[in-house]
Parts: sequence; C-alpha cells; structure tokens
Amino acid sequence: MAGFIEGVSRDQTVLFPDRLDDWIGEDHLVRVVDLFVAELDFMDLGFSRSQPAGTGRPGYHPSVLLKIFIYGYLNRIPSSRRLEREACRNVEVMWLTGRLVPDHKTIADFRRDNGPAIRRTCAQFVELCRRIGMLSGACIAVDGSKFKAVNNRDRNFTKNKISSRLAHLEADAERYIKEMARLDNQEEGQVCSEKVANLARRQKRIREEIDRLKTLEAALPEAPDGQISLTDPDARAMATSARLSGLVGYNVQSAVDTDTHLIVAHDVTNQGFDRTQLLPMAISAQKVLGHKKVHVIADKGYFSGTQIFACHEAGISVTVPRPETSGNRRKGKFVKADFHYDPERDVYHCPAGRELIYRYTRQEGGLNVRRYWINECQNCELQDQCTSGKERRISRWEHEYLVDEMRNRLGRDPDPMTLRRCTVEHPFGTIKAWMGSTHFQMRRLKNVRTEMALHVLAYNIKRAVNIIGVSQLMTAMAE
Repeated sequence: MAGFIEGVSRDQTVLFPDRLDDWIGEDHLVRVVDLFVAELDFMDLGFSRSQPAGTGRPGYHPSVLLKIFIYGYLNRIPSSRRLEREACRNVEVMWLTGRLVPDHKTIADFRRDNGPAIRRTCAQFVELCRRIGMLSGACIAVDGSKFKAVNNRDRNFTKNKISSRLAHLEADAERYIKEMARLDNQEEGQVCSEKVANLARRQKRIREEIDRLKTLEAALPEAPDGQISLTDPDARAMATSARLSGLVGYNVQSAVDTDTHLIVAHDVTNQGFDRTQLLPMAISAQKVLGHKKVHVIADKGYFSGTQIFACHEAGISVTVPRPETSGNRRKGKFVKADFHYDPERDVYHCPAGRELIYRYTRQEGGLNVRRYWINECQNCELQDQCTSGKERRISRWEHEYLVDEMRNRLGRDPDPMTLRRCTVEHPFGTIKAWMGSTHFQMRRLKNVRTEMALHVLAYNIKRAVNIIGVSQLMTAMAE
C-alpha cells in the first residue's frame, strides 16, 4: 500500500539561490511596480524627504515606502503593521525594497503625509496608459459607489436618530424608577436592597447616556450636513441601493474608459448623492484624455439641467436618462414623453392631436422654464387619461433640446445604459472584493482620498497587465 507524500525534514540543509533576483520571474508583477516607481520624479510629484537631510539619521527614500504600499494594495494588504511583517518574510517585498524593513509607524506616516503626491502618482500611471495608446477616450462611463468608513453606524448621529434614542432611553429610565418604587413598597430585606441598587446603577447609566445625547443634540446645528460622526468626523450616513439600508462612509466617484475598463479619473466625496458630480468627473476625464470632445454616460442619479448644460458648454456630450418624477404612468395616465414637441412652431402635440401653445417663462431651480397648455381639455375624450385639472400643462427647459438628443442616443443600439453598467460597475466590484468585508483604513476625507488613490493605482496596474502583458508594459515605461 502506497504511503502519503512526505515533506522534507526541518533539519535538512537547503541551498537557496544566491540572488533575490532568481526568485522573481521575468514576467512578475513586482517588476512592473519597481520600474514604474523608478521612472517617477519624486521631487516633481511633491513627496516629502525626497532629498536626504544634511544631519541626523538617514531616512528611507520615498520610493521604498511607495513600493511597499503599491505592493500591499495589489495583494490586499493595506495595513501598515501587516506590511511591516511582509517586509520581514516576503521574498517579493524584499526584492522590491532591497531587504529594508521600515517599521509600521514609518510606513503609516508616509501614507498620511504624502496624500497629494500619492494621488498625483495615480494620475501619472493613467497618463502613461494614455501615452502608450491604451485609452481611446471614445466613451467614458461615470458612476458613484458608497464605501464604508471606519466610523460605525452607532457612532453617527442625526437629529432623528438622537430623538429616537432619547425617547427609548427616557422610557427605560421611567420604567426603572417605577420598578424601584414597586420593590420599596412590596419587598424587604437584603435581596430587595440589592435589586434596588442594581436598578439604580442602570438608571444612572441611562441618565448619563441621555446627558451625552443632549450635548450632541445641542451641537448638531453647527455640524456639517446636520450630522456628527465621532470616530471619523468627515464620514456621513448615506443611503444605499439596498432597501431600507445604509452605511456611514464616503461616496466614491469614478470615470472609466468603456474600451479598457481603466479608471481614468476618480474622486471621493462625503455627499450622499451624485447630482453635482457629473461636471467635475467629466471635466477631469476630459483633461486626462486630452480630448476636446468627450462622450460621458451616467445613470439617472446624475441628471441635472445645470450640469448637463455646463458639460455641453465645455464640449462634452453626455447621455443621462431623465428620472420620471411623476406617478402618472403607474396610474395609467399620459406622461410628458407622450407629448410631441414641434421645434419649428414651438408647440406640443398631445395624444389627442391638439396643440399646447407657449404661455410664459419662469425660473425653477435656477433654470428658465417655458410653460405650455391648452384650454380645450374639458371637452377632450382623453381627459381622464391626461389630467384632473382644467388644462394639461407642460414645462420645457430652455435647453431641453439637449435632453431630446440624450433620449435619441438612449434609443440606439447598443444600449448606452447596458454599456455603462458593464463598464463602470466592474472596477467598483473588483476593488470592493479586494477590500473584503472591511472598510477604509484611514480617517478624514483627505486621507480617504489618498487610500482610494492607492486602490485605483493597484487596480489600473493589474488591468493594464491583463490587457497588454508585463513585458509590453515595461517596454512602454522604459521608452
């Protein structure tokens, strides 16, 4: 009968290769990291301590610590303490750093103190991809995703949350007082005294919590967005796509090339909505790509008349579905899309074939809106399907031709929204899978932006390698 495979004795002498380089294959990913960092101008990027000090103990060159972090985010190791351990035992990290082992505080301080430089380094790799022809810039998909912060939901406070907690705590405190009074009246002895003392301690803790919540409630009016987060002051409670669910975190924005799925531009905000992010992300993508004409697609959460027109003025065409704010379609009634606009005569044609003519213009939300209606609705056979008022009124934004053009693009094949979903949600899913069930390691918005830049840089490096391979990418870097 055959035995099991047996390992080598721990006492056996082993002849390892004499060079660390022999452990690293020619097409290994760390060679890309090493060459990319070697080509950077650390002074120009703004890294601190790029020049050695004249006195004192020599420090680590920024390239060493940057390599450690890029390797860490490529391999799902964002923690500075874990990176310190990897520098002691991981042959790949030893090869990258020349067997240097910075302590975890030095590693963490580098990430904290060099945020802007790290973000510029991320942009530098995107510029490299553009220079070697990997970014066509034909179409860019924009989307946002919520990422969890260090701050727990129980340490984030809003007016409604504090009011609800105070109501429950006041009820508990009252219940304890009544129970102590009942015990005093009905029971005697040592057991009764212990019960009353225990209830008194609980009631005291509740009163302390009530006082703490009232202090927070008094500070709410001066807090940004009416929220207070105790662990990470910049984190905000945000709704997610899951029904009746939410998290305390940040809203990460990304602009992704639809051909290669490379992240062209990104940003992190603590606003829980996307309406104001279309123009900033489109402009960022336009600058990175170096194209005057850029086509951007986004979901209906980005629909904003002012943002769409500003993109048009900047030479950026956008495709964003218009959200349906009326409930008429669910009621089986006509909606605005059922009314046809005639630009030559400046009238709307209703489903009954009548014309709604222009009446006046007014401002709504900073936009000039034209109003159209007809006075014959009461005699129309389709009135029950159209309106319950005397006349059906239609509003038209003065630049609504841009919305009409977007609607026409949405009706073409292939479907832009399908392209958007298959493009921009892929990087978010990949990065969140790398993060696992954890959250951002750092606190405050500026530091979270640094951490996200490292995630994006790691994603783009892996994506570029998957597209053109290690050798071709390294050849392009060296040119």
